[in-house]
Amino acid sequence: MQNNITDLIAQQLQVKTVQVTNTILLLNEGATVPFISRYRKERTGSLDEVQVLQIKELNEKFSELEKRKETILKTIEEQEQLTPELKARIEDCFDPVELEDIYLPYKPKRRTKATMAREKGLEPLAKILMKQVERDPEFRANQFVNEQVASTEEALSGARDIIAEWVSENERARNIVRRGFDLGAIISSKVVKGKEEEAAKYRDYFDWSEPLKKCPSHRLLAMRRGENEGFLRVSVTPDEDRVLENLDRFFVKGNNPSSEQVALAVKDSCKRLIQPSIETEFSNLSKEKADEEAIKVFTENLKQLLLAPPLGQKRTLAIDPGYRTGCKVVCLDEQGNLLHNETIYPHKPQEEKKMAAKKISSMVEVYKIDAIAIGNGTASRETEFFIKNLRYNREVRVYVVSEDGASVYSASTVARQEFPQYDVTVRGAVSIGRRLMDPLAELVKIDPKSIGVGQYQHDVDQKKLKGSLDSVVELSVNSVGVNLNTASKHLLTYVSGLGPQLAENIVEYRKENGAFESRDALKKVARMGPKAFEQAAGFLRIPDARNPLDNSGVHPESYKIVKQIAKDLKCELSDLVRNEELVSKIDWQKYVTAEVGLPTLNDIKSELLKPGRDPRKPIKVFEFADGIFSINDLHVGMVLPGIVNNITKFGAFVDVGIKESGLVHISELADRFISDPNEVVKLHEHVKVRVKEVDIPRKRIQLSMKGLEQ
Repeated sequence: MQNNITDLIAQQLQVKTVQVTNTILLLNEGATVPFISRYRKERTGSLDEVQVLQIKELNEKFSELEKRKETILKTIEEQEQLTPELKARIEDCFDPVELEDIYLPYKPKRRTKATMAREKGLEPLAKILMKQVERDPEFRANQFVNEQVASTEEALSGARDIIAEWVSENERARNIVRRGFDLGAIISSKVVKGKEEEAAKYRDYFDWSEPLKKCPSHRLLAMRRGENEGFLRVSVTPDEDRVLENLDRFFVKGNNPSSEQVALAVKDSCKRLIQPSIETEFSNLSKEKADEEAIKVFTENLKQLLLAPPLGQKRTLAIDPGYRTGCKVVCLDEQGNLLHNETIYPHKPQEEKKMAAKKISSMVEVYKIDAIAIGNGTASRETEFFIKNLRYNREVRVYVVSEDGASVYSASTVARQEFPQYDVTVRGAVSIGRRLMDPLAELVKIDPKSIGVGQYQHDVDQKKLKGSLDSVVELSVNSVGVNLNTASKHLLTYVSGLGPQLAENIVEYRKENGAFESRDALKKVARMGPKAFEQAAGFLRIPDARNPLDNSGVHPESYKIVKQIAKDLKCELSDLVRNEELVSKIDWQKYVTAEVGLPTLNDIKSELLKPGRDPRKPIKVFEFADGIFSINDLHVGMVLPGIVNNITKFGAFVDVGIKESGLVHISELADRFISDPNEVVKLHEHVKVRVKEVDIPRKRIQLSMKGLEQ
């Protein structure tokens, strides 16, 4: 059976079966997606992490289907109805919908109209009618009238109930209705009577209908949310007349009174049994598709956010701006440790500008500050303006940092453990500063759903969302690599092969024994077995290690190769690092073995030239336009600098330095047609936008990037 599954996965992903087989074997051996894609290229044929992840997900999906087949086979066998042909058909089925159709006639049922009709002995009458040769159904039905069946009409009605159930369990009938939905399903939504005022935010969907195929994911999720909140009634319907016509063509074989009875039963079956079932099926499928699109948007945004350019290890002053309660200020050292905190009041109502200026200048001098991070929330622009107009005794760069999720972090258990003696405002400011220094290390502490870079993330399948987001975090962390001696427990948790317990054990080991001097020392950590070490070691970095390979992406299992290369070149291993002249002399083909091929050797070559290279881009300073502090300062036609702060299927939201973000609709992102905003923009990208429309009462801003050189 596994062979069939691997063939199917290979076909679906357009890769070779052997690549799928080897990947599944590695996954079953406990290897992680980052480890497989980075260090087992010879076995997988150099599949990247996305392909490995897809194989993992499809294998899990088909494994679940296999379990479902086992349950179905067991149930039918207990009924003593499992024929060799039926068994073979079930085992060879890999479509969940088809599998359930096959199972439907054997599925244990609650008491139905058909069940009750059978109990009254009306199944023989149903069989007579179904043959459609009986010319006097009433006469025949009269023969079934008894103590349980009061009249001819009751007998015919019961027989039709049985026929209706046969029709509903017929695969061809279900496929006829399914095809009707597939070709022309319409999704409609109407407001629940009496809830018009409460449901005001769903006004667009009070009387809405469109082809289900054309309904974009964000609109479908909005309607479903309105339905879940009790404000809308949503339905999915096919062209009912055409569906019934096609069912009649299949089931109604004559033109006599028996055929009329069958036609009535088919109509009842379609409306009462099949259509509601297929409607549920299509509603679920469309919701699943919308979920997938929304999750894809969210994961792409999250990945871009996690891999945002880091400032690096610089002394940072971070400000969480505010008006009445003041601006919370913290000073952090190069490792992000809190050195000092206080509050300044440069804005109304206190407006203590001179005192605030004096404090900031003093902190910059005393704590040797290199950069200032300002949160982008309330009073951000005014604070930025105030900070940039101060004079310092050293060069200080000023950055505006996204606050999304900072309040969630500051109230979390993680933050309380890190700063038990400080309140949420101090913790929030620390988070803002650390985000500037290393976005990835700080954002892994926050539930990804709270970072606010998605679309309807609370309406999608939460299990699938969590799985996708966790995978993105894991892949992002491992693509960058982690400093073994400074990484927090939360960052270490996402390193390939570690998890929460080993991450905690590593931090405890550091506390007790000091910094790790080599990757090999990892083996002394409690519960660090050979498998965990194998999976994790290549992604952990030790900047000042005696062996320079400990600060690279070269896996310890390959150290012997590099040592042999150094020996053959008659130089020290350290001489090879960043030495283009020496590396160019290496005949890599000479080191190919049965286990190690050119893909691994090419990776070793890249690491020798640029060990531990960070894939993230360098950070850039950004400045908003002067004089723009609120929506009232915007005018149609203005061209402004902005930062992309969210991407959805229908466009991108851009921060132009005020409270409200403006929307660049997908049709306004470029001078050409695009199907996905990610073709044009990335999260946190610096862009130029033109103001198209300003709706002050609704606080909505329409922007355009057309005709602007980016």
